[in-house]
Amino acid sequence: MRALLTGSSGWLGRFLAPVLRAAGHQVVGLDVAPGTDTDVIGSVADRATIDRLFADHAIEAVVHGGALHQPDIARYPRQAFVDVNVAGTLNLLEAAAAAGHDRFVFTSTTSLMISQAIRDEAGEAATWLDEDSGPIAPRNIYGVTKYAAEQLCRLFHADHGLNCIILRTGRFFPENDDMLTDPPGENLKANELLHRRLTVEDAARAHLAALEMAPRIGLGTYIVSAPTPFSQGEAGALKRDAAAVIARHFPDAPALYAARGWQLPTRIGRVYDSGRIQRDLGFSFGTGFAQVLDALRSGAPLPFVHDATYLSPMALADFAQPSTGGRE
Repeated sequence: MRALLTGSSGWLGRFLAPVLRAAGHQVVGLDVAPGTDTDVIGSVADRATIDRLFADHAIEAVVHGGALHQPDIARYPRQAFVDVNVAGTLNLLEAAAAAGHDRFVFTSTTSLMISQAIRDEAGEAATWLDEDSGPIAPRNIYGVTKYAAEQLCRLFHADHGLNCIILRTGRFFPENDDMLTDPPGENLKANELLHRRLTVEDAARAHLAALEMAPRIGLGTYIVSAPTPFSQGEAGALKRDAAAVIARHFPDAPALYAARGWQLPTRIGRVYDSGRIQRDLGFSFGTGFAQVLDALRSGAPLPFVHDATYLSPMALADFAQPSTGGRE
């Protein structure tokens, strides 16, 4: 199948393109910045570019990973988010429907599920989040536009029968958190695999599974985050003393962390439940917190990428030549 991959130069795209090709799909990459897997330089916000790309490359399916992201809020106006994340998604959906496609995969985000109340973590228990959680009340323009794009996918399924899989991915970026510095990067990423993170490799594999299962599912929205070892009944204890809960599940975790000079989280305020994608798509995550502990025991490399110096190709291009236009 000839699949259009948007955001092909980005962090997910550089892992996803090889995964798609290894499964036998032909990949046509679209991005505003050049990259190894990018065939066309352009924006999803430009309808003429999308129409020309579909015509020239006989596109048969779309995996839409290109977007303006939360860190871009500091660099771009709200209108740019609307142009890229909403109008750009609409351009792709209209082109896919006109071409008679039977599948469309959209990379969304768990971030849109985090209202200000959830972010404040004021309750006595960790918030348990699955696909039925709500109401959805995004707290910034990134979440608002991602949710609007999700709604467009649902509309095109209803109006045109376009099979759409929406993947609300947890964190998989390689760089440091732009707001948290304690614990440091690697330690924080390891902790987050308990409740809100996945590896980029698993994110790529989940997109492949969604592409191949879309005609069978029809319309589906899935949280994509490493399986949590916790149960919903532990939500209160996670808020009071997360380290003790972790030690019950992984008795040697405190000693392994201490030997590394790491800290276990003292409290966890939210947990993403990815059970539905495992049940509906038969998807199996390759990496979670248990694999981190395996690496600590054996001295093997950590099973996730941490790169404090990482900059996206788009950010590098912006630093070299500042732009006033929207970027993905």
